[in-house]
Amino acid sequence: MIYHLKGQLIEKNPTHVVIDCNGVGYFVHISLHTFSLLNNNSEAIHLYTHLQVKEDSHTLYGFKEKSERELFRLLISVSGVGSSTARTMLSSLEPKQIMEAIASGDAATVQKIKGIGTKTAQRVILDLKDKILKVFGVDEIFVSQNNTNREEALSALETLGFLRKTAEKVVDRIMKETTDPTVETIIKLALKNL
Repeated sequence: MIYHLKGQLIEKNPTHVVIDCNGVGYFVHISLHTFSLLNNNSEAIHLYTHLQVKEDSHTLYGFKEKSERELFRLLISVSGVGSSTARTMLSSLEPKQIMEAIASGDAATVQKIKGIGTKTAQRVILDLKDKILKVFGVDEIFVSQNNTNREEALSALETLGFLRKTAEKVVDRIMKETTDPTVETIIKLALKNL
């Protein structure tokens, strides 16, 4: 399994990118959400990936945020939702909007996505509501998913020996109470509260 790619951005399109990793060019399918988070210049790029293996193809999907990849994996686990449909969903709505719609049972929002009918929307909500709340947590759904400071602080706290679930609750509270905290600020405040 290819976990992530880090390399030079060679080509950028709304549906795919080409990344050069030490002389090997990877064609990676992306969502519009990931496309909007990428810089326009050809600099170093880092994408979390999901490799889909079929009899006739190996298809690589890339995500700027780890949480978007997890949501993609949850979506393709639903019967009737393939990787193309999941990518369309992530291109039509922000990942946070999809999670909130699923968590709150809002079938109308899910149905607005091209290619998603009533039955599929209901199946997505039925299959994923508990998983969304379990994987992302009730509070985390409403916290910005693209905060790298949060992830870096959590990694540091884990390295210091704190349990991730316990640290997440404290860090999320800090993120809500403080505007744009640095990684150092998050860690310092978390250490006082853990």
